[in-house]
Amino acid sequence: MSAANGTGPGAAPDPGWFPLALRLQGARVLVAGGGGIALNKIRLLLAHGARVEVVAPVLDDALAAMRDAGALAHVAGEATRERLRALLPGCRLVYAATDDRAANRLVAAEADALNIPVCAVDDPEPSSFITPAQIHRGPVRIAISTGGAAPVLARRLRERIEAVMPAGLDGLARFLQAERAHVVGRCPDVNRRRRVWEAFLDGPGGTAAAAGDRATARQVLDGLLDGVAVGGEVWLVGAGPGDADLLTLRALHLMQNADSVLYDQLLPPELLDRVRRDAERVFVGKQRDRHTMPQEQINAELIRRARAGERVLRLKGGDPFIFGRGGEEIEALMAAGVPFQVVPGITAASGCAAYAGIPLTHRDCAQSCLFVTGHARRDGTLDLPWESMARPGQTIAIYMGVAALPELCAMLVRHGLPPDWPAALVERGTRPDQRVLTGTLASLPETARAQAVGSPALVLVGEVVRHRVVTPPPLPEV
Repeated sequence: MSAANGTGPGAAPDPGWFPLALRLQGARVLVAGGGGIALNKIRLLLAHGARVEVVAPVLDDALAAMRDAGALAHVAGEATRERLRALLPGCRLVYAATDDRAANRLVAAEADALNIPVCAVDDPEPSSFITPAQIHRGPVRIAISTGGAAPVLARRLRERIEAVMPAGLDGLARFLQAERAHVVGRCPDVNRRRRVWEAFLDGPGGTAAAAGDRATARQVLDGLLDGVAVGGEVWLVGAGPGDADLLTLRALHLMQNADSVLYDQLLPPELLDRVRRDAERVFVGKQRDRHTMPQEQINAELIRRARAGERVLRLKGGDPFIFGRGGEEIEALMAAGVPFQVVPGITAASGCAAYAGIPLTHRDCAQSCLFVTGHARRDGTLDLPWESMARPGQTIAIYMGVAALPELCAMLVRHGLPPDWPAALVERGTRPDQRVLTGTLASLPETARAQAVGSPALVLVGEVVRHRVVTPPPLPEV
């Protein structure tokens, strides 16, 4: 595990992770350093059952107490080359954890010469492995690593994960571990067994196990083994306008449990990455004048897969019931007797407007907001409520309106709005490459043409565009 694993002149090495599954029970580990830096690593090593030897002139109070209690051995003295060469043979790991970088690099060099994995704390270059921030809950181990680039960031992430981890996770994990062979014996079918475990974890059984009530947990588990039927279901889930961080917790939960996913054109790859890895992915997206799969076939495919026992995720951009044809799909599912769930998502109007800094309503100029679709009919005409749209005091959010933008703007002017009425276009809203174009009903169509705006894009019309707030630049450094 040499540290000389860069990719070119001056390249930084790429140390590997501390192996959480490494058998350290009873293994010798040498730690150079007797202060707070060493203490953090020694606590981790002792939790893994290592036999820790500390080489340092003196130990701080906490380490001295561990020594006096027999938890570690202390070699009093500096980590000189001669002393290291006497101590290193037979060690499984080495930590260089002094507050002297030169001393740490000496330790790293001596360990590396003997091909012993070594971590020089806060110094990735001479290290052959790094130690991620770790969370322990009995059998559960979670590690967060930045590859040695930002240890404080890893620690902050660990704190956030710790804050949302449920109480009783240790007891829950140990119950699942103890019952694993029992469940395999009762339920040899892998797919059905997965359903049993998921139903257990999401129901009262998991709650009982986490609370330490093993008798109730076992009763619930046996009931599931006796009666769980592998039936299919369809989940219509709104994925929001694009930013994967706008997914609801419910959406993410179902994405992790689905057997297959039928997804739309508007979903970015990073959002699909959050679907369970072994779920089958089927693209059914629609583009203007080109449908990969007609709606009737999508409905039929949802029904076919559910009847075959699959948990089918119908993942839609935005919200399933706002210009998402979710209503048509649940009607087909109801007629076929297929169970389903609907999970709302952040629709494009609210998501894109917020990321563009445009309030959909403002008490000074907009007391209502109207959602309309700019998608033309088969004959190319726009059949919209122009009289109710072309009014002051409201905001109009127009979905799928890029292709018909010139006609949309012209018709709003024809029905009473002035040509200089504010309008904006948000392209690829909420995504890193979002673009916001502002103008008027008279100027926006030409601006969009000149800027080659494409889908997905949302048009916003109304005086709220004048209230757009753009994030100010960062303050200059002092």
